[in-house]
Amino acid sequence: MPSLPGTGGAPQPQAELPEAQAPTYADLVTFARAAPLVAIVTVDDQAVFPVERAPDLAPGRARLYLESLTRNLLTSPTGVGESLTFVTDVDRDADGDAPDLEEQDFIVFASLVPGRPGEVQLVSSRAILAAGPSIEERVRRVLRQLAAADSPPTATGVRDVISVPGNLAGESETQMFVETARGAPVSLSVVRRPGQQPQWGVSFGEIVDSAARPPAPETLEWFALACFLPRELPESAFLQADSDARQRARADYAFVLEELGRCERRFT
Repeated sequence: MPSLPGTGGAPQPQAELPEAQAPTYADLVTFARAAPLVAIVTVDDQAVFPVERAPDLAPGRARLYLESLTRNLLTSPTGVGESLTFVTDVDRDADGDAPDLEEQDFIVFASLVPGRPGEVQLVSSRAILAAGPSIEERVRRVLRQLAAADSPPTATGVRDVISVPGNLAGESETQMFVETARGAPVSLSVVRRPGQQPQWGVSFGEIVDSAARPPAPETLEWFALACFLPRELPESAFLQADSDARQRARADYAFVLEELGRCERRFT
């Protein structure tokens, strides 16, 4: 433990954040994808960095050196000891003091520090979350999804778009081929029929399935689209010069984005 001044006073219980302030699904996936190590720890001891040793610290924040006990290792490339140490920045209390985190449980998303057993580096200063049954189950669910062998590719853009009318007025089908980070094929389709709600779906693979369904919320398929698709179709994606076809495609793409919903983030 470095010779840094500590904080005084009895620790206050650290409650889980209310739903309106808790990390979103997109936050948890972003943290988990960046972190080789995810663990639930109990802070055993802390020290506050003097201001002169943290010149890049934002106003209203404090930099803490934390020693913690490993309560539960959720994922890691290798085994770790019973204790982990790390540094993080936190908001100061209303009175300007650094919060006392001792004897409180947290979930941390981190990387191992090469050559320093037991020392980790958080993937973000916000990648430390007050632990509790709700957030722990959400994190475990995300980790199970990421561990699956067939993780969907992340969208990077839309490459080719074509929209064709049907035989009846108001009938059409639009196909949009999505560019992905690793080049894997992904396509979106929207089918409209008179007197019916539009139907859309996503196909992950070479075959464009007209019976494809939308991805379920809080799945990696949803995340790959909702958090990375562009807000508008690029002009270069249209395969048709026909203005009616382009107008239908734009309307169908806007419909898909609305159905997916906003990729909300609070921590990342």
